[in-house]
Amino acid sequence: MAEGYCVKCKAKKEISNGVEETMKNGRKAIKGKCPTCNTVMFKILGGKASAPQAAPGAPSGSTPSA
Repeated sequence: MAEGYCVKCKAKKEISNGVEETMKNGRKAIKGKCPTCNTVMFKILGGKASAPQAAPGAPSGSTPSA
């Protein structure tokens, strides 16, 4: 699973029982528990969760002006 920082233990630890979530702003995150002290750990992952995009080179819907 993912490694996160436990604020209570003040150390990086493996997140146990981690569940991937999508936050309100569309970013992905992992929420789980610290294996030592059982405090909630939360790690924000890079990138946004997005809908499938059109292939590069596909028409974008606008017509080029000549």
